[in-house]
Amino acid sequence: MKRLFSILAITCVMLLTSVTYTNVYGATTAVSLEDDAQEEGTSSTEERSFTQEMKARFIEGGADYMSPVLLCLILGLAVSIERIIYLNNSTTNSKKLVEGVEEALNSGGVEAAKELCRNTVGPVASIFYQGLDRIDHGVDSAEKAVVSYGGVQMGQLEKNVSWIGLFIALAPMLGFLGTVIGMIKAFDQIEAAGTMEASLVAGGIKVALLTTVFGLIVAIILQVFYNYITAKIDSIVNDMEDASISLVDLLADYSKKN
Repeated sequence: MKRLFSILAITCVMLLTSVTYTNVYGATTAVSLEDDAQEEGTSSTEERSFTQEMKARFIEGGADYMSPVLLCLILGLAVSIERIIYLNNSTTNSKKLVEGVEEALNSGGVEAAKELCRNTVGPVASIFYQGLDRIDHGVDSAEKAVVSYGGVQMGQLEKNVSWIGLFIALAPMLGFLGTVIGMIKAFDQIEAAGTMEASLVAGGIKVALLTTVFGLIVAIILQVFYNYITAKIDSIVNDMEDASISLVDLLADYSKKN
């Protein structure tokens, strides 16, 4: 399964990169067409769609400062998609699993319940298996195994999520960095020109601020994915805890009967 997730993540990165390059080249063409139209005395700004406008603005920001921001978006989305797929595959109907384990214990004993858990995908089933595997050593030993392995499964659920948080923080910072450097270059141009021309200042500042805008856009997009992932993890963890309590109760009743 891990290999499948890695392949899916790499595929997503390749697709996003391909789409990005297509958009960039498309934006370059759009900008050149706009320049031709302006030379002929026409205005194409009003005719451009939102997507075309964003492409053109991305090109205006410059590849040196926009590329790191774009890289944060691509990597952040790749990790987010991989986590979403993993978490969706980790979701289990714990109530149905508890009922199945109880029925298996009553009909076929511990081995039948372990076989059911082996054939069930998800962290809850893995935790159940560890508890059932140690029931011969007593309920206390089984409970400790459930708690310990629950912590391991929680770590698997939270794996790589910190990278999304890093990209959320990094994208605006890179945007601010590009803005500051762009402002410095704008003032260098003013100093070299020896005069304060409005067009010179406005053009340099506009280009500098674009990196901040795109950095914030990337952070907003990744923040939505991050919140969804953390909410999904919390839901699965709560489900794991409730199911673990039910399993311990089942094992306690089973030990009394046997």
